[in-house]
Amino acid sequence: MTPEVRTLPGDETILLPEALAYAARFVGLDPWLTFVHKTYGFPVYRMLSQTANNIDGWLALVRVKHFLFGDYLTTSPFGSYGGFAYSSRASRDALLEKARTIGRELGVQYVNVRFEAEEEHPPEGWLQHPVYATYLVDLALQPDELMKDYSSDHRNHIRKSQRKGFSIKFGHLDLLDDAYQALAHSMHELGSPYHNKAYLWTMAQSLGDSLEFAVVYGPQGELAGAGVFIFHGDTVTNLHANILRRFRSEYAGEFLYWSALERYSQRGCKTFDLGRSLIGSGNEIFKMKWKPRKKQLAYWYALMPGNELPELNQKNPRFQLAISIWKRLPAFAVRMLGPLLIKGLA
Repeated sequence: MTPEVRTLPGDETILLPEALAYAARFVGLDPWLTFVHKTYGFPVYRMLSQTANNIDGWLALVRVKHFLFGDYLTTSPFGSYGGFAYSSRASRDALLEKARTIGRELGVQYVNVRFEAEEEHPPEGWLQHPVYATYLVDLALQPDELMKDYSSDHRNHIRKSQRKGFSIKFGHLDLLDDAYQALAHSMHELGSPYHNKAYLWTMAQSLGDSLEFAVVYGPQGELAGAGVFIFHGDTVTNLHANILRRFRSEYAGEFLYWSALERYSQRGCKTFDLGRSLIGSGNEIFKMKWKPRKKQLAYWYALMPGNELPELNQKNPRFQLAISIWKRLPAFAVRMLGPLLIKGLA
C-alpha cells in the first residue's frame, strides 16, 4: 500500500509513535521547531506519512533565506541531525518526494535532510555529502569504568584537569548569563559567529527540564568554558561545548567533558552524544579520545536545477579567510553581527 503524505497546518499538534519520536530527535519535534521559529522567524513545514491510517513517517523542515548563505530547506536547524524518521522505505521515499515538491514550489536552491541512515543510500534525485559524523559514548553506571578504555595519556590529562582548581556548575536559567558569555567569547576566539543571548534563553524556555547548561570556572572564579546539554529519551546530547583559549592547555576541555560524563552516567542516561564534527577535523580528534562509536551522518541533498552542493563549513577556503577576519574584529562588532550571520547557517 502506498503511503499518504500530509502537510500539517501550523496549529495542529501530533503525538508521534514513540519509535518515530525518538528517531526524529529533539530537533524534529515541536518544542524545538517552535523555538527556532520564535527566534529567527523561519517558516516550518511538518509532514507525516500514513499507511492504513497509521503514522509511519515524519519529516520536519524549516526554510532559511539568507543574504549570504542562500535559500534552502533543512531538517534539524541549529542541530546536528534529526527531524526525519520513518518505519519503511516506502514512507521514506514518499516524504522525500514531498520535500522535493515543496522545494520546487518555493523556489529554493536545495533541500537538505540530516539524519542517521545506517547503511542506506539516497534514492534517485538525492545526493549524499559525507562530511560529518557524530560520536556516541555508551555510559556506565560507574563512570570510572569508562576510564579503562582511555589511553594512558588521556587518563593523565583528565586527572591533571582535576588538580588545576577548576569548578563546574550545572543548571538552567540561573546560569544563562555565564553560559552565554563563555560560549560567545570562545566562539569569537575560534573565528565563528554566535547567536545572541535571547537564542539561549528561548531555547531553555522551550525545552524546559530537557536542557541543562554547564559552566566551567577557573581557579579564581573566572569563566573558562560552557556547555549546553539536551536530554532526549535515554540520550544526552552535547549541543554546544567550548573552552576559552587560555584554559585549553590546562585541560579545561577534559574537565568539562569528564564532569558531564560522570553526571549523566550517575543520572542513568545510556548514551552521551558528543555532537557532530567535520570528519578529519581537530574536533573529531579530541572526541575520539573518549572512545565513542563514530557514526557517519546522512546529509542528503536534493539540488534544484542550476545549483551545486553547498560548502557551508570550514573546508571551504572562503570560510578560512572569513574566520581569520572574524577573529580580529572587536567584541562589540562580533556581538552585533554574529546573530545576523549565524542565522543563515542553520
